[in-house]
Amino acid sequence: MTWSILARDAATGALGAAVASRFFAVGALCIHVEGGVAALATQALVNPMYAVRAMPWLREGLAPEATLAALVGPDPGRAQRQVHILDASGRIAQHSGPDCVSWAGHVRGADVSVAGNMLAGPEVVARTLDGFMAASGSLAERLLAAMEAGEAAGGDKRGRQGAGLKVCLADPYPDLDIRADDHPDPLAELRRLHRVSLERYAVFRRHLAGSGDPWGTLDRAAIEAAIARDGRPL
Repeated sequence: MTWSILARDAATGALGAAVASRFFAVGALCIHVEGGVAALATQALVNPMYAVRAMPWLREGLAPEATLAALVGPDPGRAQRQVHILDASGRIAQHSGPDCVSWAGHVRGADVSVAGNMLAGPEVVARTLDGFMAASGSLAERLLAAMEAGEAAGGDKRGRQGAGLKVCLADPYPDLDIRADDHPDPLAELRRLHRVSLERYAVFRRHLAGSGDPWGTLDRAAIEAAIARDGRPL
């Protein structure tokens, strides 16, 4: 089940991930992003412990290929796993086990990795990659466009149910983390939620404590003024 995209914005260093599947709450289990560190997706026969184990290694500078080998090497279920990793410097590692349900596979480009299984065909990941490379706008907007291109190519061959998107610029927690857990058109719902986030949340998020500011903006009037100036009403 599932296809996902990991991407890095070379201009800002932001990392992001998006996923869609005929699976409930897919965004909760499959995609993991930490600003300045890496993005990772675990899918097919999902192993949520992959991210728990991998992120500390990646935080310490272990290369994605070495991290991937350490994850799948001792795993007796590796033939049924699919996992890919993109680190903050743009390095990529990908694994699609031979026993993943077809169609299963992965593709990559500069600063972008796409992988999927139980798909309508290889064109799903190909179109997702092409859609990202052709898109413009913020990293979140490019990820949404990419996933929509993959959906138009057939997506998950069983249908639609859940989707998720995460973007991190510099902090351990996300700048944007949205999910559609059970929806007839989950990617459309993600796009709606993204639009809602731009009204207030995206501006408010910039004023929270983070890696560069341990306390954040404490003046509520300044936050409201920024929202009035920079927010994008629906």
